[in-house]
Parts: sequence; C-alpha cells; structure tokens
Amino acid sequence: MAHIAYFRVSTADQSTESQRAALLPPGAQRFDREFSDEGVSGAVQASQRPGFRALLQFVREGDTVHVYAVDRLGRDAIDVQATVQDLQTKGVRVVVRGLGDLGSEAGPLILAVLAQVAAMERRRITERTAAGRAVAKASLQATGKTHKGAASLGRVRGRVAGGTVDPAEVVAWRAAQRASIQATADKFGIGTATVKRYVSQHLKGQPAGAPD
Repeated sequence: MAHIAYFRVSTADQSTESQRAALLPPGAQRFDREFSDEGVSGAVQASQRPGFRALLQFVREGDTVHVYAVDRLGRDAIDVQATVQDLQTKGVRVVVRGLGDLGSEAGPLILAVLAQVAAMERRRITERTAAGRAVAKASLQATGKTHKGAASLGRVRGRVAGGTVDPAEVVAWRAAQRASIQATADKFGIGTATVKRYVSQHLKGQPAGAPD
C-alpha cells in the first residue's frame, strides 16, 4: 500500500518542490514513490504524459495517489473523470490537495460536477464538429474542396508528423500503452471509428486496415 505522488509543471524552469512540500503530510519526509512530468503542458492528455503513464503502470490495488490539483489528472473534465474512474477501478485512492480523498463522502459530489462539465464539453465538441462539417460540405459543393483544402469529407487514413499511419502500428501502440480508443485516436490523428475497425480486424486475424 504505497503513497505515490504525481507532479506536473508546464515549463522546464519551474520546480516541483512547492508541490511536494504542499502534499507531504506533516512530519513526513518523502513519498514511497514519485512520478513527475516537467515541461509538459496541461493540454496533454494524462495517459500521454510519460510520467503519468509510468504511474498508471506502477500503481496497484490499495495504493494512494496524491496530486497538487485536480487539473494534474487530465487535460479537461472529460480526461480527469476518465483518469479518476480508471484509478478507482483499480482500487487506488486519489487524494487531491484541498479536496481530499475523491473516494470519500465528498468524492461522489466532486465527480458528479466533473461529469456535468464533461457532458457540457462533449456537447460543445459535437456542436463544433457538426458546424465544421457543415462548412466543409458547403465549401466542397461550391469549390470541389473543403475549407481546409481536402478533396472529400471522409478521412480514410490518418497522418502523424507528415506520414501515413500504419494500421498495424496503431494496434501495436494501443496494446503496448494499454491506451483507450480515444487516446489512440488522438495519438495518431484518426477517428475513433477507424481505431475500432483496426482493432476489430486485428482480433479477427485480418490485416489491420483491410477493406471491410
């Protein structure tokens, strides 16, 4: 039953020392284990941060994870909610400075608020996606290309760092990182439906990316 601390600072010239001092219980000298991401933006999904990814691989049932602020657990309410639920499913306590144990009596209320915020963010994402698709469709009909210069509305294959995504690489990366469908889609810049198709084909023994 280890007490584990996670620290994150956005720039390399910032220090985690203030977070450590604020999190250590009175009289304690150190945590059993510490993980940190330094120079990593809060806009990066929690599971994509090297330090936090290592923490997720290390924690075991009965452990307690301590963080300085709830925003250390994800890039937005959706990510925070998913991260907390993932840890709690593993039997790991999550303690946030100023909020306490998210598994305590107040925990469900905090998570309920996060759920509401997450739902609002999902609706905004859906609305923005629908609006963007409408603009792209209108541009495609008028000019033969979308407002972003694409020749169609579909996205047959994703691109990352200028290269075409290899379906087998997508499947292998997801398995190695134990990543979610959404995290994998974000990593490779492809849709969640595409990731699900690659995974399904892999499980069926078909070449990932083969036509259905």
